[in-house]
Amino acid sequence: MSQDSREELFRQIPAVDQLLLRTKVQSWIAKTSHPFVVSEIQRLLESMRDSIRSGGGIPPFGADTSSLESELERRLLARLRPALGSVINATGVILHTNLGRAPLSPAARESLSALSGRYTNLEYDLAGGQRSYRDKLLDSLLAELLGCGSAAVVNNNAAAVFLILRSLAFGREVVVSRGELIEIGGSFRIPEIMAESGAVLREVGTTNKTRVEDYRSAIGPNTGLLLRVHPSNYRVEGFTERPGLRELLELARSANVPLVEDIGSGCLVDLASFGIAGEPIAQESLAAGVDLVCFSGDKLLGGPQAGIIAGKRALVGQIRRHPLMRVCRVEKLIYGALEATLASYRTGRAFDDIPVLRMLSASHQELRRRAARFCTKLNARVPAGTHGILVEGQSVVGGGSCPGANLPTTLIAVESERCSPDEIASRLRAQDPPVIVRIEEDQTLVDLRTVFPSQESVLLEALCKSLA
Repeated sequence: MSQDSREELFRQIPAVDQLLLRTKVQSWIAKTSHPFVVSEIQRLLESMRDSIRSGGGIPPFGADTSSLESELERRLLARLRPALGSVINATGVILHTNLGRAPLSPAARESLSALSGRYTNLEYDLAGGQRSYRDKLLDSLLAELLGCGSAAVVNNNAAAVFLILRSLAFGREVVVSRGELIEIGGSFRIPEIMAESGAVLREVGTTNKTRVEDYRSAIGPNTGLLLRVHPSNYRVEGFTERPGLRELLELARSANVPLVEDIGSGCLVDLASFGIAGEPIAQESLAAGVDLVCFSGDKLLGGPQAGIIAGKRALVGQIRRHPLMRVCRVEKLIYGALEATLASYRTGRAFDDIPVLRMLSASHQELRRRAARFCTKLNARVPAGTHGILVEGQSVVGGGSCPGANLPTTLIAVESERCSPDEIASRLRAQDPPVIVRIEEDQTLVDLRTVFPSQESVLLEALCKSLA
């Protein structure tokens, strides 16, 4: 491209002031600010100059003010689009870590709305008119629900494990079975967390077999506590052995050493009738005599991200007084959402109110009926060569919880002669709101177990647009 040609193209680029006179641009200034819009116009025009300098000419969106007004609006929308937004989870993975794990109950969402824009009594004693401590907010409610002396809330279960080790076993040995030295998502490894906490790891037994005698042999003058870790994201099967909780409790009592159980997923109700067996229930561990339990708030409990430490009042108090408790504490919105979630357990409405429990307990028959109705609507609207068919499959609990749990479901397999499964999935992710599906055996699969009934019409529209 000659220099004269470049100069001619440069002259086609309008001035900033010309664009500022456009009606839509003026409305954007009213919604945002003059400097913000001017800055974006300058970036847009500079991108046009860069294109001309590099020999690419005027970009495809054109140089007339009308076209530039539309391009500017597209760019402003992109700039202002939040990085974090809602998606439709059609994967069938209930506690999808990449999609935010547990969706909150209506009561928890209402709490977030009510507390977020106002002052609160987070650390204020209304009765006494003086400063209080946020740790007291849910202490009595958790103690009542779990049947324990006291409870504290921290920012996640990893923090709970770390804080317990740091507070109760700094410089002392913690006895753990080799079969429980787990790693969970984000490279959280029990041995490494233990090293960072200042506790000394004392491994006992083997990967597949650990007996109570192994623990007994390891206990000595420098033993700080016994740690039992629930293998929440894997199963060891076959030639295996693990001491029962009662055996470990008897040993801990005779040795006068605390027994701490990391139960991981925060199960507060029996889920065996829904195909989920083997998950320790916090209340049962505490009732059996475990000194402390810790677990997540945003997994099977169905609340916000949090870690809960519960058990003997003296031990919880020791943890509360540790300087690192402030590092691990949560803010008002977490307390509000967690309290609303726990209230559903207190009133016996957990399976009605909490989305995770509703999804876990949804019957195969119910899901088959929903999928059949949805598939009929889809097939009535998609073009020739595209269709949905019903296939039997499995939903997954996810979130590092309940590996191997059997959750039968009916899936909708979306097939198209024009689009590959990857193309369909990509188009669905580009919708508003984005739709996340799963691809298995070269099929695009939709599982309505994790789709709220109120989202079905939006999901149908997104599929129709993506398959058009």
